[in-house]
Amino acid sequence: MTGYDASDFLLLSGIQHFQFCERQWALIHIEQEWEENVLTIEGSHLHEKADDPFIREKRKDVLYVRGLPVHSSNLGLTGICDVVEFHQDENGVPLQNEKGTYLPIPVEYKRGKPKKDQSDILQLVAQAICLEDMLYCPVPRGDLFYHEIRRRVEVEITEELKNKVRETAKRMHDYYQRRHTPRVKTGKHCKSCSLRHICLPELLTKESVASYMKRMMVE
Repeated sequence: MTGYDASDFLLLSGIQHFQFCERQWALIHIEQEWEENVLTIEGSHLHEKADDPFIREKRKDVLYVRGLPVHSSNLGLTGICDVVEFHQDENGVPLQNEKGTYLPIPVEYKRGKPKKDQSDILQLVAQAICLEDMLYCPVPRGDLFYHEIRRRVEVEITEELKNKVRETAKRMHDYYQRRHTPRVKTGKHCKSCSLRHICLPELLTKESVASYMKRMMVE
């Protein structure tokens, strides 16, 4: 596989949207729709603290880098890691201006608590794949820090999870190239979606967009 050109890269953070709701992802990333709600505002505030590219510090054998840009031509994704911890390890890689070799551990910050689905996990695994592709070293684990419970959840970067990320990224590119926005699939997730008033899930499960537009024009 030769990979994607940089001009075709999609946002890595879109994996979380895609897993939450494929229609939401398409509305945001294809149709360029967005609406803030209290959850997205709180999430943005939390990431502003983590994604400070001017903070780089070292504590003992660990180097902390914030707001690190990453990408993978194999996935066709690009994004920013909230924090990457580089742990000194003989199996790692050399870093500029640092002695020894280091293995990276991505740390993603989340507003709430661990989810029942894998949306956060797959986003973290995508970051790990990007780091592996860029640094040519293994990334065996990553951490999710949840603000609501104030602790980290360790995630093992398995081949099974990597394959799921690859399949998801491929589907995202397929939708994007075809400019395909999936039909509504209502569920409990709709209540917390910031695009509910744009998506109109209750309406679109009862009638088609065409019939709705026709009825509105008549009225």
